[in-house]
Amino acid sequence: MAITVPLSVVRDETAPHPYLFAEDVFQAMLTRERRRAERSRKPFVLMLLSAHEENGLADKILRQALTAIGAAARQTDVVGWYKQSVIVGIIFTELGTDDIGGIAGALKAKIRSCVAESIGREMAAKIAISVHLFPEIWDPNHADWLADSKLYPDLEPQLPLKKFPLGMKRAMDIAGSAALLLVLSPLLAVIALMIKLTSEGPVLFGQERLGKMGGRFKCLKFRTMHLNCGHTIHKDYVHRFIAGKAEAADAGGSNATIYKITNDPRVTLAGRVLRKTSLDELPQLWNVLRGEMSLVGPRPPVPYEFEVYDIWHRRRVLEVKPGITGLWQVSGRSSTRFDDMVRLDLKYCRSWSLWLDLKILLATPWAVIRGEGAY
Repeated sequence: MAITVPLSVVRDETAPHPYLFAEDVFQAMLTRERRRAERSRKPFVLMLLSAHEENGLADKILRQALTAIGAAARQTDVVGWYKQSVIVGIIFTELGTDDIGGIAGALKAKIRSCVAESIGREMAAKIAISVHLFPEIWDPNHADWLADSKLYPDLEPQLPLKKFPLGMKRAMDIAGSAALLLVLSPLLAVIALMIKLTSEGPVLFGQERLGKMGGRFKCLKFRTMHLNCGHTIHKDYVHRFIAGKAEAADAGGSNATIYKITNDPRVTLAGRVLRKTSLDELPQLWNVLRGEMSLVGPRPPVPYEFEVYDIWHRRRVLEVKPGITGLWQVSGRSSTRFDDMVRLDLKYCRSWSLWLDLKILLATPWAVIRGEGAY
């Protein structure tokens, strides 16, 4: 892997071998390798050797093991401090695509054996070794599945540069959602009454969605469909849409291109009005208040959508909290193809700031009034 700065600048000068990168550099290289793997679909393994339970002796123990670690790793692998003086990380690349789990197990056994030979089994037993595979295997049947946070140190909310602005974003979410729920309460009551008078069933509909790092939560909406409707129609359309095989729908005489089910037989008469005006999304202000969503962010996907995502698509879910509105909603909505929608979400993730959130929030009412792409 090419390095654009001299090793003497980025490596740990006190290490017993010359290829141990400092924490910030190693984590940057891990992030870059993850982004590369998203596009190339070539897996890699992150191995972590930790002695954090050894109360002040972690640095000494790991430095004794570094010579063996450096000798066992290939020249194409990256060795560095995942956490300075506490956890050593190794990024194993170019592993092929066959039985990556078996390869990871063999690598772990090799490193453990080399360390034990170098510093003795008793000392080696003080080092915990874990392996983390990328891309991760997502299990749709595992309700508690979360993305492996060890692969995403750059998203750690406690980082000094992120802690304050993320705290301000959360404060804005709490204040904004609480104020809107209070101010809009008469409208919410009218909508609830309209739903009750025009169709049988509950006013609210809770659908399982994926939030930040893949955590599941019940996303609230005003019910816009008849009772006991299956999701086969939507599931089939979503799969075709993500695969780029969905045809543009009739936009009712408009020249706009719409990628959405526009004549869904499951939708009630009141539901069509609510969807067109996006008023069906208002109960999600409660999700924002609870901390499951934000006012601004990518839309939360349903699990059967996520299961057909390409690897790079997943970043729109993993990197930030989902939102009620976002860059996609004010920049084209359902008139954009899926890949373009994801690129807009990733652009938001890369360039996020409080000012960007404010601009999107200010642009949202006009996007709702225009109603382009809303069905």
